[in-house]
Amino acid sequence: MASPRPLSEVIEGAPQCGELPKEEQHLKKSACLALGSGVDRGGTNSRNAAAATYFWGDAPDEEGYFGAHGVRGTRRFYTSPRGVSLFTRSWLPAHLPPRAVICMIHGYGNDISWTFQSTAVFLAGSGFACFALDLPGHGLSQGLRAFVPDVDAVADDCLAFFDSPAVDRDDLRALPRFLYGESMGGALCLLMHLRRRGSAAWAGAVLVAPMCKISESIRPRWPVPQILTFLARFAPTLAVVPTADLVDKSVKVPEKRAVAGRNPLRYAGKPRLGTVVELLRVTDYIHSRLPEVTLPFIVLHGSADVVTDPSVSRTLYETAASGDKTIRIYEGMMHSLLFGEPDENIAVVRGHILGWLSGRCGGKIHPTHGEGDG
Repeated sequence: MASPRPLSEVIEGAPQCGELPKEEQHLKKSACLALGSGVDRGGTNSRNAAAATYFWGDAPDEEGYFGAHGVRGTRRFYTSPRGVSLFTRSWLPAHLPPRAVICMIHGYGNDISWTFQSTAVFLAGSGFACFALDLPGHGLSQGLRAFVPDVDAVADDCLAFFDSPAVDRDDLRALPRFLYGESMGGALCLLMHLRRRGSAAWAGAVLVAPMCKISESIRPRWPVPQILTFLARFAPTLAVVPTADLVDKSVKVPEKRAVAGRNPLRYAGKPRLGTVVELLRVTDYIHSRLPEVTLPFIVLHGSADVVTDPSVSRTLYETAASGDKTIRIYEGMMHSLLFGEPDENIAVVRGHILGWLSGRCGGKIHPTHGEGDG
């Protein structure tokens, strides 16, 4: 059987390498080849993709995995209103009409083509139409890697894509729409909700270890934030902020740390000055407005998370004005709930997410106030 063409050749609207900044061209080309080649480095191929519960980056074969789980996927580029080329994916049920739409947002330094899409395939196989984009400066999207100087502009990009014809389709328009965000993606979900508070745009949100406030264990101490803010005025793109690799702080299973390390699109460098200053600003802003959150939500957090603070998720649950809210705190689990934990832990988290969504996308929704441990 002929090998699949490189990703850059098969994605609709893919920009040519010459359109990208020179320093990004080699990375993007290599990543396109790695993600589109169908090469299996993990020992699993399309013949036994049906036996694979999870998609861990480069194994099993992507198309075989989709088919085995009753999912069809698309990959294309979308240009935002401010002219940023964004790589997007969709995962839809292959054999049944979807029962809801889920708009998904990944976290800082991550992307949607490696381990993130294991959750999307699980949800699509469970009857949900899922859509996601690589954020600017992440994955295959345009922009300096992991440079996030304006989170509000990123939220605008996300809203524009989720409102675009690629997502807001005639056959899906009558369905409830949910937000789903991991870490920084959870912060973006809340920011997008606060922008449209009072509207019926979203039926609810799934917030996985949301970055409502940066954990004190990795937050720079005074006077470092003040110094960083001053320096960022002159050199915002400098990647010099000292911090340990987030994979080590996020992923519990050693073998899965190795999987994360193989991701050709993961940003493993030091955070950039402008990004750190902006995330500090935005998370402080979101934290101050938690009582204004009104949409239904489930927030899920590991008690051993040292990247984002589980106590802030509890504050969200306790102070949000929403009449339908649920919290799950998983004892001993770390930041990467849906990848970095042992598979049996991931199955528990998936079950809670699926149960919450299923109770809110068919017939009458019964608001709940739910609290529990994993």
